[in-house]
Amino acid sequence: MPENDRELTSRPDPDALLALAEQGNRGKLTVFLGAAPGVGKTYAMLLRARRLKEEGADIVIGLVETHGRGETAALLEGLEVLPRREVVHGGRTLSEFDLDAALARRPRVIVVDEIAHTNIGECRHPKRYQDIKELVDAGIDVWTAVNIQHLESLSDVVAQIAGVPVRERIPDTVLKRADDVILVDVPPAELIERLKEGKIYLPDNAKRAVDRFFRLGNLTALRELALRRTADRVDDQMVDYLRQNAIEGPWAAGERLIVCIGPDRLSDKVVRTASRLASGLNADWIVVSIERADHEVADSEAMRQLDETFRLAEQLGAETRRIIGSDFVEEILKVARREHATQIVIGTRRHRFPLRLIRRSLPDALAARASGIGIHLVTDKDEPVQKPKRPRFPTLPRNTARALAIAGASAAAATVIGLLIERFIVLQNISLLYLLAVLISATYAGYIAAIGAALLSVLAYNFFFIDPIGTFTVAEPHEVFALFVFLVAAILAGGLASRVRDQAKAAQRRAAAMQALYDFSRKLSGTANAEDVLCAAVTQIQTTLRRNAVLLVPEDGDIALKAAWPPDTELGMTDMMAARWAFEKSEAAGDDTGTLPNISFQFRPLLSPHGVVGVCGFLQKDQPLDADEERALAPVLDQAAIAIDRARLSRESLDRAAQLEGDKFRAALLSSMSHDLRTPLATITGAVTSLRQLGNRMPAESRDDLLKSIEEESERLTRFVANLLDMTRVEAGTVNAKRDWVDVADVVRSAVERARKYFPDRVFETSISADLPFIRGDSVLLGQVLFNVLDNANRFGGDEPVSIYARREGDELVLAVTDLGKGIPPGDLERIFDKFFRKGKPDGRSLGTGLGLAIAKGFIEAMGGQIKAESPAVRRRGTRISMRLPAAQHQLPEKE
Repeated sequence: MPENDRELTSRPDPDALLALAEQGNRGKLTVFLGAAPGVGKTYAMLLRARRLKEEGADIVIGLVETHGRGETAALLEGLEVLPRREVVHGGRTLSEFDLDAALARRPRVIVVDEIAHTNIGECRHPKRYQDIKELVDAGIDVWTAVNIQHLESLSDVVAQIAGVPVRERIPDTVLKRADDVILVDVPPAELIERLKEGKIYLPDNAKRAVDRFFRLGNLTALRELALRRTADRVDDQMVDYLRQNAIEGPWAAGERLIVCIGPDRLSDKVVRTASRLASGLNADWIVVSIERADHEVADSEAMRQLDETFRLAEQLGAETRRIIGSDFVEEILKVARREHATQIVIGTRRHRFPLRLIRRSLPDALAARASGIGIHLVTDKDEPVQKPKRPRFPTLPRNTARALAIAGASAAAATVIGLLIERFIVLQNISLLYLLAVLISATYAGYIAAIGAALLSVLAYNFFFIDPIGTFTVAEPHEVFALFVFLVAAILAGGLASRVRDQAKAAQRRAAAMQALYDFSRKLSGTANAEDVLCAAVTQIQTTLRRNAVLLVPEDGDIALKAAWPPDTELGMTDMMAARWAFEKSEAAGDDTGTLPNISFQFRPLLSPHGVVGVCGFLQKDQPLDADEERALAPVLDQAAIAIDRARLSRESLDRAAQLEGDKFRAALLSSMSHDLRTPLATITGAVTSLRQLGNRMPAESRDDLLKSIEEESERLTRFVANLLDMTRVEAGTVNAKRDWVDVADVVRSAVERARKYFPDRVFETSISADLPFIRGDSVLLGQVLFNVLDNANRFGGDEPVSIYARREGDELVLAVTDLGKGIPPGDLERIFDKFFRKGKPDGRSLGTGLGLAIAKGFIEAMGGQIKAESPAVRRRGTRISMRLPAAQHQLPEKE
């Protein structure tokens, strides 16, 4: 094996390591599994708890059901038992496990018996396994017990074996995610003896149990199921250990199942069978349902059945998908190829003899076209234990009376028109009128109206237009054939017209939904503000569902109500608890869910690629969303989550940019101060030291030079500090320019004189127009701007003279400073007005603080002007800084 391949195979599996890391933040779940009641699960659990208590561990009994067994009750002595919570339900006071007390006590280990128990409606969760999950998520180790018949995927098998339906069930994922599964086993014969001795049930109950459930065959079958499921769990643990420790071994072969379901009761059996098959193969499985693209399922009961099957599949650990297509076989095979499936699980029904001849079943079509994929068929041979009650008479679809009325009116209208035409013209193809009536009926009222119109048209055509007229007798044989052909043609044409009508309605509904979603997406794409996004999202949700809707987003470590429609919608304390649960656990909470199902709102998390960004709540009041509302809501929630996440990222990006800009400013300020303060201070310190040490012994010229250096460097420090203060004013927006009359010519002369004083070696040339207008501004600020620009020209202008001109151009006064230095690269022309932007010499020494031009820009804009840089100005070199200020309306100021 190559070295790189050995390296890769010796590395631990990343997914296994991630699962191991996630386990470190949660408690451990230990399940005592038995084949039937009475095998000693609770006894073994309490015996182990006593041993752990004797070792000094912090263990608490949260809830244990002894069922009157004295040996089991004796084991509770000496153990801390949490008081149960008293709940009033149906006029009776009942006791339940106190979840909040357990979380407050927070022991290292807690014993909570009967994980499959159904809680009373007033509890936080409807099932006890959800209470246990919350304890485990809180970091508490939990011991619990369950019998094999309570697993969801085995409930139908147990019902067939024992003949008794299993009402209390738990998802298979509970057992799959358990850290330890301890099998408590007793041989069936010994268990029956224990039952007869009264160690499991009271004598009367024991006799009934022996007759119904506790039979040798039943217990043997249940024992086999428990042993197999425990072996599967141990195998999973071994594979996880091998992957976590990079040990090569006989890992699972990577089976993957595609499970096909529809809106029928057989689909539940298909899902449970697939779950057992996937568990045995240690395989991933995907449950898919295909809806025809040309019409939608109108039967609400069928859609509800399909939704329940999907929920069952999700509870059993499957991934679910809804697919729209016309060719079912092609769509199933397309999914199977895309997901690299090895087996397809599908249900099949027994069809009567004529149907088998004229209709090919979906499993047969799959078997004919599938290549390299196994087909697993689930039949409906085994009837369910409790058959659903069927109505004695089939019910007709809604609007049947309207459809038949339209059919009768269409046939009657065709008859009247035909009789009127025959008074004037004898037509051989008068039957086309009835065909038109069938098409009209199908278009307006559907397939039932088409069939009714076809039958009525045949009768009317025979009675009014076929000899002998006035009777339903047909004299000629060819007329019988014509009537039969007409009936078939009418039914086919009506069926096609009805199908086109249904397709048009379905396409119209989908187009309306797509248009609403498109409008919503466009509205969100043009909205960057978080508040606008929330308002748009909650309005769209309310419009889609026609129910009160709320949106909550995180704020200061908690979630807060930020948008609601209607705006006066309020949430109570329990509502907020459900919303927090949905946000923290990334799962639905509230009405019709497994957490706080008694409140009026249902809350769903808004999931984005970066996690949960908020919670959406809508009012239910025991009126679950139908399939159409679920279909419409899902993309709206996805779009809202993406928009909220984008607004959050945009806000964080702005904050980050501001932080980076501040960091950049501080770094540049420190860099500038470290150089521009240190250099003059070093010069001043050196000069002062020399004067103190040498004093009068120094020549007069040397003392004058040192004093001059001190003076120049002090002025340099003064200019630096002044620039920092001016820049602070510009950044804070506190530059308040005066609106006085300003003679720009005087300002130019003053600035040039000041520059000549500071830069005696530089030649400055001025050109001021004679008709230069006055401006309304601040002469001090303008003078500072001009001096900063001249200072910049002195530093970067080379040895050539610097020219300054001022002239009028239209309604503006133009003031420009031009040097003949190396110029500025085109990419830096805009950057030179940024804070601390400096062009250093090759040796790294910087020139100036980099604040002069930034201050100039701030002052000019404060006076209503503009400033820009141009380079090269002349002879392909040099830089021109031009400033434009609005000219005053009067040439001379009016004296007061």
